[in-house]
Amino acid sequence: MQRSSQDVWVGLFVLTGLAALLFLAMKSANLLSLSFESDYTITARFDNVGGLKPKAAVKSAGVVVGRVESITFDDKTFQARVALALESRYQFPKDSSLKILTSGLLGEQYVGIEAGADERVLKAGDQVSSTQSAVVLETLIGQILYDKAAAGPTPAATAGGKQ
Repeated sequence: MQRSSQDVWVGLFVLTGLAALLFLAMKSANLLSLSFESDYTITARFDNVGGLKPKAAVKSAGVVVGRVESITFDDKTFQARVALALESRYQFPKDSSLKILTSGLLGEQYVGIEAGADERVLKAGDQVSSTQSAVVLETLIGQILYDKAAAGPTPAATAGGKQ
């Protein structure tokens, strides 16, 4: 009888450990956000969302103030429509602007909010019109290469090292 009692306790300990590992994996992958605060949803339109994903962080001054709820394509304006769920304890002015930013050089993308100066605040259902799309690394590299090719050879290259 003593042996089966130990087996039950060991089993419970293993299950608790597995649940903790699952919780950590979900939390580190941004698939789980534990917030018991109510939130409100605002929308914004972007020309290019890059690698932004649902559940990505929405930050202001480096602090997570919400999450990306959904990303859809509007076939009338040919823009991405992003719904953001912001925690209700954070109120932003109506003239705030949104940018899609990258954490680190090649890190994950998130939405950054820069607060405006308007007296009125954003409410549920409002749309932010001042947005800046994601910077796509491939586009930047292509533009640099194109600019270099358009400029032509440099004077040092045309001299060919002759004196």
